[in-house]
Amino acid sequence: MLKLKRSTVLVLAAAGLFAASAGHAEDSNVLTKPVATVNGVGIPQSRFDFVLKQNMMQHGLSDSPDLRKNIKETLINQEIISQAAEKKGVDKSADFKIMMDLSRDQNLVNVYLHDYLTAHPATDAELKQEYDQIKQHMGTKEYKIRHILVKSQDEAKKIISQLKHGANFSKLAAEDSIDPGSKSNGGEIDWSPASNFVPSFAEAVQKLKKGQTTSEPVQSPFGWHVIQLVDERPLKIPSFDQVKPQLEQRLQQAKVRKLIADLRAAAKVAE
Repeated sequence: MLKLKRSTVLVLAAAGLFAASAGHAEDSNVLTKPVATVNGVGIPQSRFDFVLKQNMMQHGLSDSPDLRKNIKETLINQEIISQAAEKKGVDKSADFKIMMDLSRDQNLVNVYLHDYLTAHPATDAELKQEYDQIKQHMGTKEYKIRHILVKSQDEAKKIISQLKHGANFSKLAAEDSIDPGSKSNGGEIDWSPASNFVPSFAEAVQKLKKGQTTSEPVQSPFGWHVIQLVDERPLKIPSFDQVKPQLEQRLQQAKVRKLIADLRAAAKVAE
């Protein structure tokens, strides 16, 4: 059964709510029995239901007695602290007013974007088109390689010459490579499709045959590379159904970026 630390749920609840002190205005309009009362102030069922929904939708949590208990305890603690803060006059401070303005704007943004994505969902046709484009971009093979990265073309040429005279690739990588992610492993980069590499690097890899090393240095934004193809194999791409949730999220993000760009283009912004 799912168990959460109370502090974790506190964060989730706080993120899903409008500022606690602003919540008291809703109490007089709530006809249902409150989930709890604190010093005579009711915590509305609607607030509890909202936080539960946010935990389930945004954080992937499942409805359970433990989750409900923790949310209830969090809301009680939040109400206690909120009342103490109001008693101290925190709600009259300048910082609080600024935070309320920011909270209002952020909640407006969240609700607006949620409504927009609900009205403009990613269709199966769009998802499949995105899937096909990614498949085409990734290619049909993946490669296991070694490389040695140095700062200058002359250094790379010197290493190529040493390899031609029988030097050990892994040893040179450990000694000379400036790539911290691979030098301690003999310059090895585990199985990856060419699409994971920058264009010049990918092009060089795809021209090599198994066991071959580049005969000329390969330049990239990171420096100069000497590359050896250790092995290659057919690329296994996950099925559409396996990656559909990630594709949907990817397209939703793209839709939001376009919406923001369109709104900004139509707005009069002065700096």
